[in-house]
Amino acid sequence: MADSPRADARRNYELILDVARDVFAEHGIDASLRDIARRAGVGIGTLYRHFPTREALLEALLGRGFDGLRARAESLLAAPRPRDALLTWLGEVTAGSAVYQGLPASILAALEDESSALHGSCAAMRAAGAGLLERAARTGAVRGDITIDDLLALVAAIAWASEQSSDPSGRAERLFSMMIRGLAGAQDPQLAPTSASDRDGHGHGQPSPEVTAP
Repeated sequence: MADSPRADARRNYELILDVARDVFAEHGIDASLRDIARRAGVGIGTLYRHFPTREALLEALLGRGFDGLRARAESLLAAPRPRDALLTWLGEVTAGSAVYQGLPASILAALEDESSALHGSCAAMRAAGAGLLERAARTGAVRGDITIDDLLALVAAIAWASEQSSDPSGRAERLFSMMIRGLAGAQDPQLAPTSASDRDGHGHGQPSPEVTAP
């Protein structure tokens, strides 16, 4: 007995997702949708019936991951150390942003575009992360002038810079460590920025650690 149209459509949907996952991993999220359709053995019209835009295809692939990051942020609100909770979440967002080349820029664009298929899950993730940031800022563990959009932009920059490196994980770790120092608040004496006189070596505190060029 031949498959029903509904079963055939579902099979095509899953096949397109499987192929898109591989193609995006190979070529980044700007890979040709026609190539995805060709490798899946379907027409480009079939792909667009299931996924009208590139963002809709990405949402189908990554929406569950974004939802997981939102839930993770919400669970970390109960962690005893607000600063550590925020940094744990940011580390996981950084790793998630590096899944596909070009993804960080798409996340930032989706946050600004309410019509994007990615907007809902990305905005929910951002809102949950904002709760972690606000909690850490209230304790003085991080600077009070930092916004969640600042942090997500920094995460995107780290992911992008790591894509360009011959040692992506090493570059990401180094830049993430530098970002952590920039977040330090008044109640974080180990990481809090030193005064100008300290940086010049004329004060009584410890000088800021040197940053060497990569």
